[in-house]
Parts: sequence; C-alpha cells; structure tokens
Amino acid sequence: MNIEEALGQLGVTSTTLSDEEKRQLDEEGYLILTDFIDHGLLKALQDKYEELMEREGQNAGKEFQQEAGTRRLSDLINKGQEFDICWQHPKILAIAYHVIGRDFKVNSINGRDALPGQGHQDLHADWGPRRLDDLYGGVNTIWLLDDFTPDNGATRFVPATHKLAGSPKDYVMDVRAPHPDEQLVIAKAGTVFAYNMHMWHGGTQNRTNKTRRVLHPSFIAREFPQQYNQKEFLRKSTYDRLSPAARYILDVDE
Repeated sequence: MNIEEALGQLGVTSTTLSDEEKRQLDEEGYLILTDFIDHGLLKALQDKYEELMEREGQNAGKEFQQEAGTRRLSDLINKGQEFDICWQHPKILAIAYHVIGRDFKVNSINGRDALPGQGHQDLHADWGPRRLDDLYGGVNTIWLLDDFTPDNGATRFVPATHKLAGSPKDYVMDVRAPHPDEQLVIAKAGTVFAYNMHMWHGGTQNRTNKTRRVLHPSFIAREFPQQYNQKEFLRKSTYDRLSPAARYILDVDE
C-alpha cells in the first residue's frame, strides 16, 4: 500500500479540500473548520476526556509529557474508539497531505487544557528552525472540546509565518509579548483549527475559573520519527480493529 491508496480507502478525494482551502493553507498556514464535530461526537469526546483524567490521575500524560499548569493526556489512539475520527477523518487527512506534500503518518494524539490562571506560552513553531528550501514537516490540529474565548486561553497565531526561515526569536524581541499581527482562535466547541507546524502560535492565559480542553492530533512526513513510536505503543486490541489503510497512516505495519 502507498499513501494515495490509503487516503483513497479512508475517503479522501481530489475535492475533499476546495481550491480556497488549499490557497489559505498555502498562503496563511491554517484553516478554521467551524461546526466540524457534531454534537454527539463532541459529548462523547468530552466524556471520554474526563473519564481518562479521573482514571489516570497523577499519571495522566506520562506517556509523552506532563506540564506544569496544565492537565495532559497522551497515547489516545489506544484509549478509545471515540478518538479514531480525529486521525482518520478525510478532511483532516487531506489537509495533512496537502501541506506535507508527500508520504506522511500520524505523529501523536494528545489532550491538553490549561488550568485557571495558567497557559500563556511563548510564540513558537511545532518544529525546529526552518531553512527556506525545507519541505514542510508536519500539520497539527486543535479540536476544541470547549469554547475558545478571549479570556480562557485561546490559541494565538501569526498567519503566514510558516513561510519564514529560522524561528520566532530571530524576528521578535519578546516571544511572550503580543505580536502586532497575531490573531486569536475565538470559536465554539466543535471547531477544529488545523495549521502548518511551522506557523508561529501559542496558548494565552486562562483568566477564567473553568478548564479549556483540546485534543491535538498531529501528522508528520513519514521520514521523521513519531512523537512516540506507534509500533511500540499500539495495543493488539487497537491494531486488530483498524483497517489496513488506518494502520498505514499509523505506520505500524512492516
């Protein structure tokens, strides 16, 4: 199997992305997909998120990392069929293929929410410093399980910075400060924000008394190592329920 066959079996076609969506990904580096998660799936993802947090307690997120001021979940591919759509949806796969432009695979699926009073991040890219002739390495997505508001830690981003060489520190004196061109993702729960991993972005401070939960399914070019090696992490019960095309996207078959 190759990437085109796998994508075709998972429902991706030449028209899954519109010409305008492709242009926006190329020129601005992101897409905001409103009302993307239907109400039933949204409720299932919210419930599963809290179930895992309660079950895992202080160990939540340990497979990848734990982070001060946040709750984290990791290895979600193995922790419920509810999460399958997050990395198998044709639209998401089409975005990843368009941006990366070559064979790719799942990088990871994590959960994260900043605690009240926490969450502000430096402007950063989800990749190292870029040379202008580098191919794009990956795509990240943010699945909003709660509304993003100006006060609860919504993601800030700077459009078109995926095309720049280097890193934010090469251009910005203070990467913690607001950027004159930054925008906030202000959107309802059920929205997905998909972006080129080279685009500058960061969380803002959660100034409310409530949580702000997201899922982070991400994808990388196939030549790079995954955030955690799916061949090592994948449980047999997960492997057995996945289609050959899904296993190809995970890169778990020899």
